[in-house]
Amino acid sequence: MAGFPFFRSLTLAGAALVSHGAHAADATTPPPVASFFAAPQVSQAALSPKGGYVALTTMLPDGIQALVVRDSGNLSKVTLLARSTADRALITSVHWINENRVGFTVKNFDKEFEGNRDEFAIDRNGENRVHLISGNWEHQQKQIGSNMVNRTLTAAYSFHGVTHDGSDDILVEKSTWNNTDRTLEHTRLMRLNTRTQALRNAFDGTQPEAVQSWFTDSNDVPRIVTAQIKGRCITSHRNADDTSWSEIGNSACYQDQRFTPLFFDGTDTLYVYAHHKDNGALFRYNLKAMKMDPEPFVETPGYDFTGSAEIDRVSRKLLGLHLHTDAATTFWLDPVLKAEQAKIDAALPNTINTVHCAQDCAASPVLLISSNSDRQPRRYLLYTRASGAITGLGSIHPDIQPAQMGPRSFHHYTARDGRSIPAYVTLPPGKPSGPQPAVVLVHGGPMARGSSWEWEAEAAFLATRGYVVIQPEFRGGTGFGADHFQAGWKQWGGTMQDDLADAARWAAKQGWADPQRVAIMGASYGGYATLMGLIKDPTVFRCGVEWAGVTDIKLRFTSTESDASRETLGYSLRLLVGDPDNPADAEMMRRNSPLLRAAELKQPLLMAHGLKDRRVPIEHAQKFSAAVKASNPNVTSIIYDNEGHGWRHPENSIAFWTQVESFLDRNLKQAP
Repeated sequence: MAGFPFFRSLTLAGAALVSHGAHAADATTPPPVASFFAAPQVSQAALSPKGGYVALTTMLPDGIQALVVRDSGNLSKVTLLARSTADRALITSVHWINENRVGFTVKNFDKEFEGNRDEFAIDRNGENRVHLISGNWEHQQKQIGSNMVNRTLTAAYSFHGVTHDGSDDILVEKSTWNNTDRTLEHTRLMRLNTRTQALRNAFDGTQPEAVQSWFTDSNDVPRIVTAQIKGRCITSHRNADDTSWSEIGNSACYQDQRFTPLFFDGTDTLYVYAHHKDNGALFRYNLKAMKMDPEPFVETPGYDFTGSAEIDRVSRKLLGLHLHTDAATTFWLDPVLKAEQAKIDAALPNTINTVHCAQDCAASPVLLISSNSDRQPRRYLLYTRASGAITGLGSIHPDIQPAQMGPRSFHHYTARDGRSIPAYVTLPPGKPSGPQPAVVLVHGGPMARGSSWEWEAEAAFLATRGYVVIQPEFRGGTGFGADHFQAGWKQWGGTMQDDLADAARWAAKQGWADPQRVAIMGASYGGYATLMGLIKDPTVFRCGVEWAGVTDIKLRFTSTESDASRETLGYSLRLLVGDPDNPADAEMMRRNSPLLRAAELKQPLLMAHGLKDRRVPIEHAQKFSAAVKASNPNVTSIIYDNEGHGWRHPENSIAFWTQVESFLDRNLKQAP
């Protein structure tokens, strides 16, 4: 299907979702690289609990990020709360603690490891700022064995969530590590006062083993925890006034038809994700009967349920659900918000308008809108409920104009073995005459959903440079059913790889892609798939670009610099990728490791890696670069000294994509 996305039917009380209409765009001079990959101008926005104020992060003219608060009744009233003064630090999360107090998280992007987040709280008038958590690990080490009292918590703590009782408290997780790898042993939930810095347990009693995730009820009381132990996914529950926990789920991760807790609504009903037929759906779970409802509360046929809840914390009502099928949409249970959504959509046609309410939704004078489309980067707006007025707050990339972007559409194609594979296609702006050079852009994971219909910087950038961009949701990815996911187990370099070559051939048959000028590119798993695509299908892919890519499957298990946990190495990787102790799997891994077949890669290749990468350590890039350059002179290798697994610094993103543009122009667009 071409054009605007089709929202699949949503089964909930017989309701159906309706798509928005498409808008036209004329091809114009493409924006510069920085317009796509510079730091977002406005990166986040959040309503205060009663809706009187909106907090947002914005880039100041001097290039420094700032946190500001605006009065929702008079947006010209602006208070500057904080500036990100550290050279490589950015505010990554903003959360209202109560109507008068704001919390925010700062991350140092020069540090790859976890725990590297500072937490602050400040009154909305800019006073009473408190440094709650230091993300500096050196600070933590100094506190160990010291009698000095310092109320700023160490990097062993991290922000979990706000409370909803109007107090100055937040919830934080205290993490404990083992002595063998970099993965958490377990966490414990605690309550922290953001003024006095008083810290106390969020509940009484002990807790289950290896807790990784916490779920609290409407009174912010921990009720559900999850853990993963020796390949088993375990869910435990406690009543609000109990001091002990009981298991309500224990099953083999990935293999069994288990359920996963998602959220409590305001009336303390637990909602869980579980399989229904082939797709994951949303179910209610009765904690008194310890039983899941027999039928889904919401299902999205053809897609696994992916969504979040909109809850009124005062009335304790579940107001609606923000969902993803081929694109984002919202189903409102609340009739008032449903009507307001219709008014907003009428005023903002041709975009997906995701509406968020304050915690006290009924009393809030405003609604916050996050609006985007296939050609429009996300922008934030405020809807005044009394007047219907809509006011813009800013866009993540304001230099991008919809008329400069190409259309994006969702399709299915048939792989060589008959499997139906979803895919997103982004065409160059305007009306291209005949087949164009094309890029198969491969998502990472690989056990992840790759994309959605909305504007995406990488695909949009490539399309403005004249390339058809094909993004296959190949088997082994999530979001499209259990069978689609399981079909990719132990298929690195196998049928997962065939899906990518089949996508290129399919795009050529549609008349979009020039079959003689197709590139393959991607990061992480997508980097691995790029290398294997060039090796396995040299007649399909003319050149490739990979970054942060796995170059040898065996290194996933043996690298001493990797952040992979014992759990990942001992169970998850062996199930999903291959077991090196199994002779058949070991042979498959040798056969499908690019490093061992580097001499077969003859096409032009651009590769890049972060020196501080712990997910796919730098030795992957170093070993493959040395091996492939021995027989291929047309290989460029870039190392970014201050990057980890992917690009976190805008100047590196801009430099990298400038290199990509030149590389593709030389080796694909202008190639005979």
